[in-house]
Amino acid sequence: MKKSAGAALFLMTSFALLSSGCGMTTIEDGQAGVKADFGKIADEPISTGWHFYFPLVSWIETWDVKPQELKEVATVPSSEGLISQLDISILYNVPKDRVVFVRKTTGRDYRETIIEPYVREAIRNIVSGYAVKALFSDEGRHEIGNKILAFLKEKLEPRGINVQDVLLRDVRLPQSFAASIESKLRAEQESLQKEFELTKAKKDAEIEVARAEGAAKSNLIIANSITENYLRYKWVESLKSSNMQVVYVPTEANLPVLEAGRWRSAGGGGQAAGKGAAPAQ
Repeated sequence: MKKSAGAALFLMTSFALLSSGCGMTTIEDGQAGVKADFGKIADEPISTGWHFYFPLVSWIETWDVKPQELKEVATVPSSEGLISQLDISILYNVPKDRVVFVRKTTGRDYRETIIEPYVREAIRNIVSGYAVKALFSDEGRHEIGNKILAFLKEKLEPRGINVQDVLLRDVRLPQSFAASIESKLRAEQESLQKEFELTKAKKDAEIEVARAEGAAKSNLIIANSITENYLRYKWVESLKSSNMQVVYVPTEANLPVLEAGRWRSAGGGGQAAGKGAAPAQ
């Protein structure tokens, strides 16, 4: 009940003030107000809310303190004297605690009065020191943007304006020159690709040589390890894996001789197999 009565009283008071010629301004979030009484600007900004004033002796200005964008299209020469066209965006704002200072020292038209001239000067002085090729590379654009940003901060922040960022949106050159630059960059990329392929081919050749040397060393080790006794052992092992039963006897040359195979059928008899060999048991 008390809240309803308070609201009704406030509305009645507001209506009475407006009926008497009193003005009212609403300051929203992201805004700040500058008030003057009898031509003297107050030292403190007005916060959010409803504010009344008498138009004959006072006024209230609403200032936007949110980030704003200034778009600039500039035609500038490069260090070679070639004309380029740049599209640049400047992000800036006037902080709430600086609106009164800007209003007193520069005025409401601070954008046209100081921001735009400094932006044009920065673009003209900084970009003219770079070759056109720098405008085509991300590194070059980043460096140019940082230098323009540093220049604007130095000039504008003491005047109460906060410069947040500088963005190079687009770069345009004469069609013929742009084509020649792209062709040159393409040729450089192809040259780098060829160098990479040459380096890769050399590495592949070194790998093949290393593999061949390893295989040669391996074969040499194997060849030196194969002796007469080793071959005799492998031969005996292969005979053991066969289905025939054999007997080995030494000869004068100290070599084993296959004597005979025994018939597996019942009642089969031994059969001589070679000269100087003993009969199978």
